[in-house]
Amino acid sequence: MSSLRRSLLALGSLLLVGCLLVPPLAMGMEESDVTKPRYPPLNTEVMVPEVMVPDITPAASIDPLARYRGLPSGPAVDTPSRPIAPAIAMGPAEPIAPPPVDQLEVSLDWYPSPQHAALYVAKALDMFKHRRLDIRLSTPADPEVPTKLLADSRVDLALTRQPLLHLQVDRGIPLVRVATLVGVPLTALVVRRDTGIESPAQLEGARIGHADQDAEQILLPAMLADHDVSMDSLDTPNVHYRMEQAMHEGRVDAIIGGMRHLLPRALANDGLATRSFAVEDYGMPRHDGLILVANRNELKRQRSAIQRFVSALEEATAWILEHPDESWRLLAATEPTLDTPVNRDAWPEIRARLTQTPSALSHGRYQNVEHFLFEAGLVENRHPVSRLAVDINTP
Repeated sequence: MSSLRRSLLALGSLLLVGCLLVPPLAMGMEESDVTKPRYPPLNTEVMVPEVMVPDITPAASIDPLARYRGLPSGPAVDTPSRPIAPAIAMGPAEPIAPPPVDQLEVSLDWYPSPQHAALYVAKALDMFKHRRLDIRLSTPADPEVPTKLLADSRVDLALTRQPLLHLQVDRGIPLVRVATLVGVPLTALVVRRDTGIESPAQLEGARIGHADQDAEQILLPAMLADHDVSMDSLDTPNVHYRMEQAMHEGRVDAIIGGMRHLLPRALANDGLATRSFAVEDYGMPRHDGLILVANRNELKRQRSAIQRFVSALEEATAWILEHPDESWRLLAATEPTLDTPVNRDAWPEIRARLTQTPSALSHGRYQNVEHFLFEAGLVENRHPVSRLAVDINTP
């Protein structure tokens, strides 16, 4: 019994010692494994386990607007409780309306002539169109008609001469100059050579035709003011457009107010010799030979359109002066009635007299002419320049 007991005690002591020794050995083995990794011997086949990749099926595409479908459409206020899809343009934008086009009818003072060149060039080169203008040029049935049509608002603008403007303003007609196309006199007293008249002082008893009121009532009296010839001693029939015919047929001895660059040439081509007397050389002050007038009562409403019209004339005149030969070909193609030997010969002289700044206003010139006419008794009242003319570009 005692020997068995001693054997069990010895076995227990061995087990206790073994438990105390095993952990340090295990720890030493772990440290040894970490610090000294072990590798398989060379030429040893190594089995690498196959990695299993899960079979992932792609998720269906997500419609970002799915949550909004079925909700009311159109503009609304977004709230957390009722989200509304933003509005989306589904069609093209509305076209932008073109700016309005202003229509102006312009009456010439005569049938088409080289002094009207700026008008025809501006129209042919779309200078009016580029300024949103639709321009219609009309030829009057009679030279005295244009300003009458303008006073009755049957046309928007008219061409005339400065002396006629003074005369008609004095008679209460609501005209006002807005531009100048030719800034020098263009008219003359044209006399048949076979009459023997060599000076205005020899006009007494003569038959002198005219086509315009200012020619008979202003130009002719002004030329006679320094001579002992009265208007009562003259016969002054209105020949209208038939100046050449009246001179050829001998129905008149002279024409007052004829175009100095055209009428003598036309008569010479038909074999009739003439003499010309420039009106500014015989008493009449220098004045604008061709001006554009508007109806004063309509000026405020039409001011913008007239400004653009005058701007186009200025551009056209500059183009004419820079292209003298090409401009004549363009005129002849645009208005075939201009293409005559007389007009071709006169073109260089008339072209050189075109005003480069149509809107510019010479206050002194209009004041001088008004003073002369009043002192000569050719108008009843003296009018300020502001009543006669405006610079259309000045507010």
